[in-house]
Amino acid sequence: MTQTYTPERPLRVAVIGSGPSGIFATEALLKQTDLPAQVDVYDRLPTPYGLVRYGVAPDHLTIKSVTRGFEKTLGDPRVRFLGNVEFGTDLTHEDALTHYDAVLYTVGASSDRRLGIPGEDLTGSMSATEFVAWYNGHPDAAAREMVLSASGVAVVGVGNVALDVSRILVKTAQELHESDIAAHALTALDASHVQDVWVLGRRGPAQAAFTTKELREFGELHAAEPVVKPEEIALSEAEEAAITDNTKKKNVEVLRDFAAREAEGKARRVHLRFLVSPVEILDDGQGRVGGLKVERNRLDENGNAVGTGEFEVLPVQMVLRSVGYRGVALPGVPFDEKRGVIANDEGRVVGRVGEYTAGWIKRGPSGVVGTNRKDATDTVAHLLADAKDGKLPGAAHPTREAVDALLRGKGVQVYSFHDWQVLDAHELAEGQAQGRPRAKVVHRDLMLGHRKG
Repeated sequence: MTQTYTPERPLRVAVIGSGPSGIFATEALLKQTDLPAQVDVYDRLPTPYGLVRYGVAPDHLTIKSVTRGFEKTLGDPRVRFLGNVEFGTDLTHEDALTHYDAVLYTVGASSDRRLGIPGEDLTGSMSATEFVAWYNGHPDAAAREMVLSASGVAVVGVGNVALDVSRILVKTAQELHESDIAAHALTALDASHVQDVWVLGRRGPAQAAFTTKELREFGELHAAEPVVKPEEIALSEAEEAAITDNTKKKNVEVLRDFAAREAEGKARRVHLRFLVSPVEILDDGQGRVGGLKVERNRLDENGNAVGTGEFEVLPVQMVLRSVGYRGVALPGVPFDEKRGVIANDEGRVVGRVGEYTAGWIKRGPSGVVGTNRKDATDTVAHLLADAKDGKLPGAAHPTREAVDALLRGKGVQVYSFHDWQVLDAHELAEGQAQGRPRAKVVHRDLMLGHRKG
């Protein structure tokens, strides 16, 4: 029997993940007028907003202003935020299908790609993802002790995340004080010994993935200056003519400006290197990073990096890899191991009825926060088409009360949107008292202590 959706029996949707993709999908469900809908947005953390809170650089506060729209979406009476609920345990795959007409997975890409070179597991070698989580106060990383005794750091990759971590490493405590960086990270970075950061790209400046705004910031830092080798950014007339992307053209212009600058003698330097590939992380004899061996490259006729057999060793004691994110499989959900995404056809989970996906876990890690809006809206359009065509299986227990009873029976401490608003107000007030935009609570037990009275 085909389910008819009414205000009394609305289309019930579970959105697994409360980052931008999940909230954009929820927004799309609210804006459509064809079917009455109710949405429960889940997150394994007590806090919503995903990478906007834990991935966006703490000194890029303007980007985080998107949360004002997110608050409106999560505050809608047709929506509930259920934080501190782990999919696969607190809410199993079977639970979700029993209580919702459709399930939409928007969990992002939480793992990272490896370099695949010797020495990658030495102490002091880690993913940029881990480092970002640490300084942004992610509960999974906040307790980690990060001793920044290195004087030299290599950041492998030339995307915006690579630039973010490099910039954070060389900013002064005064500059970082104006951000919402976690307090423990501010203290550690203030005591940091870092003097040189090498940002390494295996191809040329025309192939780099960072954006111009992020690149320009290296020329505006109080105590650090950019260093660029002219020969590594040199382009032939043909190579220059082949650049059609305006961002890449501007990037080349900025890099040329950096290369032409006289050294200012600032305390810290960011070396923007191109046409080099890491081949081995060297052991200092104590199981720690003692240097990074890199090989100089050239580009072949197809624009691929080819090693030249010329090597150098960079004097670094820390290596951060930033060569791409990767999705992680969810219990009970088909996964494409090769691509690192949920197996899907334009957002419909392959071989499943009533299951959908959006965002990085759908298409792979590409685009910026706003890119996820269209992606999520496209998936929701398929979900609504299936609902109108009577293709959804229909939930056996399609009520909020049934979900609440299920989670209560499992002893789950659900963190509501009202609870988050209490924590949010607390963080903002504490930040204001310190002359900062926000003072994050970073430990889960302390988050759970801030609840609506």
